[in-house]
Formats: sequence, C-alpha cells, structure tokens
Amino acid sequence: MYLIEDSRQQKGKHEQKHNDFADMGVNLLTNILPYGDYAYPPKISVDTKRNMEEIAQNIGGAASEHQRFKNECIKARDCGGKLIILVENTDGITCVDEVHNWINPELVYRPRAITGARLEKAMKTMTERYGVQFEFCTPEQSAKRIMELLENG
Repeated sequence: MYLIEDSRQQKGKHEQKHNDFADMGVNLLTNILPYGDYAYPPKISVDTKRNMEEIAQNIGGAASEHQRFKNECIKARDCGGKLIILVENTDGITCVDEVHNWINPELVYRPRAITGARLEKAMKTMTERYGVQFEFCTPEQSAKRIMELLENG
C-alpha cells in the first residue's frame, strides 16, 4: 500500500509515524499535496503520450526506458489505482487491436526497432500483468477524452 505525504512536512518530526507506517507495510511517496498532510494516490490516472513513437520508445526502446515505464505501471497497480495511457496519434489508431497496423518510422534507421505487431502484443501483455489500460485519440480529442476517462473510470 502507498500513501502520499506532503513534501512540506517538517523534516525529522514524523519519524514515529514513518516507522509505524513501515511496520504496517505502507510505502510513503513524497509530493506536494494541495491540502492535508497524507493522502491515498488517485484511483485513476491518465498518462498522455504525444504519438505512437513515444509509447513505442516507452515499451520497446532502451531497457532502462522500458523498466521505468513498467515500474510506473506496477506502482499504479500496487496502489490500487488504474493507470490509463492515452496515446494521441494521427496514424488512425483507435484501439490496441489496431496497433499491429502501425509502421514504426524508426525501422528505416534501426531495423531492430519495435514493430506494430510486437508493440500490440506488449501492450496486451502489460494490460494482463499490470492492469494498465491503453486508449487512443487524436491530439484534438485529447482534453475531452482525458475528462471522459477520469469521470467514467
């Protein structure tokens, strides 16, 4: 379980609570909270990707980038939250089942870059393992789609 602790808490004055939280298996994340000292992470979060190339780099790029993205998905799952990845694109991709149709422009320069078929398979695997949800829209639809996803879960 995770809790967010306001980063403006006075240092050194909450060690007892920190130790008790650790004993209870609670992990503390530190961030500025708009109000209060402690909060649960949000139940729904939307992470936007500017295009198909960005999500391809997150999933099929350098090992460190893949690990960072995977850790983010795991943390959301472990917090009891739902992470939705909204991929803005002008490639006509509207759902994960269409990703295999995408042609990665990186393949021209890097023949071992991730293909659309491999990216689709990886997205489906990440959904199964970590509960991350992939959604797609055009850049013009993005703000409206974010609000829909946050309101409807």
